Amino acid sequence: MSKRKNISSGSPWEPTIGYSRAVKVGNMVFVSGTAAVGEDGNTVGPGDGYTQAKFILEKIGKALKQAGASFEDVVRTRMYITDFAHEGGVGKAHGEVFSVIRPATAIIQIAGLIKPDMVVEIEADAIITDTY
Repeated sequence: MSKRKNISSGSPWEPTIGYSRAVKVGNMVFVSGTAAVGEDGNTVGPGDGYTQAKFILEKIGKALKQAGASFEDVVRTRMYITDFAHEGGVGKAHGEVFSVIRPATAIIQIAGLIKPDMVVEIEADAIITDTY
């Protein structure tokens, strides 16, 4: 039986809402929906899909590293955007990280996120392997 490891980002919402930034079970890592929230609690790049996605992917990379994984292990991402007008910037940032890795993905338009100046949230699933 595989042990479970919860990975925290230190967010004050984690214990209140009841989630972890990422969860590792065996060789699988699941990174929660991640938004562009800075250390000060404010939105990074308000209204800017590219800036937010770049910041989010950096946060996801840190969570993967804490789990013993990397972007190369990512097999699926999901990008939730509040308006398809942001697809170009969000897609560009995603491509800068994943153009060679090419995980399965989806871009889904949603009604909104927790703060009105947030335009994208991204989640990722990874499988850690020894060979690529």
